[in-house]
Amino acid sequence: MKQKVYDTAVKQEKVVLVGVITPNETEVQEKEYLEELEFLVATAGGLTVKSFTQKLQRPERATFVGTGKLEEIREYVVAEEIDIVVFDDELTPSQLRNIERELQVKILDRSNLILDIFANRAQTAQAKTQVELAQLQYLLPRLTRLWTHLERQKGGIGMRGPGESQIETDRRLILNKISLLKERLKLIDRQNETQRKNRGQLIRVALVGYTNVGKSTIMNMLSKSDVFAENKLFATLDTTVRKVVIENVPFLLSDTVGFIRKLPHHLVECFKSTLDEVREADILVHVVDISHSTFEDQIRTVNETLKDLKVVDKKTITVFNKIDAFNPADHNIDIKETPLTMDDFRHSWMAKNNAPAIFISATHKENVEEFRSMLYDAVKAIHTERYPYDNLLY
Repeated sequence: MKQKVYDTAVKQEKVVLVGVITPNETEVQEKEYLEELEFLVATAGGLTVKSFTQKLQRPERATFVGTGKLEEIREYVVAEEIDIVVFDDELTPSQLRNIERELQVKILDRSNLILDIFANRAQTAQAKTQVELAQLQYLLPRLTRLWTHLERQKGGIGMRGPGESQIETDRRLILNKISLLKERLKLIDRQNETQRKNRGQLIRVALVGYTNVGKSTIMNMLSKSDVFAENKLFATLDTTVRKVVIENVPFLLSDTVGFIRKLPHHLVECFKSTLDEVREADILVHVVDISHSTFEDQIRTVNETLKDLKVVDKKTITVFNKIDAFNPADHNIDIKETPLTMDDFRHSWMAKNNAPAIFISATHKENVEEFRSMLYDAVKAIHTERYPYDNLLY
């Protein structure tokens, strides 16, 4: 008897992206934002099939986009059997409810999508607690949307109350859970603080940068460890610390969560404890993906986040990574001889505007020794200044 073969493969959900171009943004910028959103969708396991944009003074209060554009999206969603529509900005609870009612499919905004990726990537107790806290804080003002099946008909005896009372019950449960999670994070923070104090007098170096710029690859290269690295956004959520020795100088190197544009505020708040390694670092190594067409915007995003964390005054080395994939045409650089030489990079505006800077390819091990030497000098200078009578290292 012939056995039946069942297809157990998970169907990839078809996704449509929606963005609004305001007077503060150009079409090129919005295109870049949607490309990043598409990368987020791919990281979450979805397949983007189309993007919709609309020029508006500001997003519509009720439906984010205009009614005509929403109807256009609805027709496409029905015709192509779309599973999810993702909006490039955070939607208000009322916008989410109105859009869902019109499109009749799953609606996500950028914040919800990032939270989903974070929930999938979290490994340690700290990361899982931080993500759960952020999810509950995101969910709290959107509870009414989850209870539309209990909406009352107008008037009618006996139809008042159940939906509202259940919402209030859920709100209290969520508020209690948020309080418990905050207490749990405080305990984890105290444990992490004790661990940091026990690390002794070693100089601390923290890798910072936009998501997917190669921080984990550099971490593996310098520490000869096996930190998870992947060509996806937010491959690393948990801070990893390794002891590194360059020549005769030991120091602690930490790999932190990557930054991104339009990162939900409550998510930043939740992950501030993870970024304590950045606050307590002696040296920041700002890793930049030089092959990315908008790396300057990414640098600004990271600098703004560092400013929020009040760590802009720390010694910073800018590492331009992925020089092997750099294309001058992507940055309107008119140069006849390609690829650029290392001397070209050293005398470029990129080096001058972000000094001290180094140009490397972590994957191809290009110019890595010069990077090690620069890091060695920076660590040794701080150690000599802090411990002038400690001559054991040199």
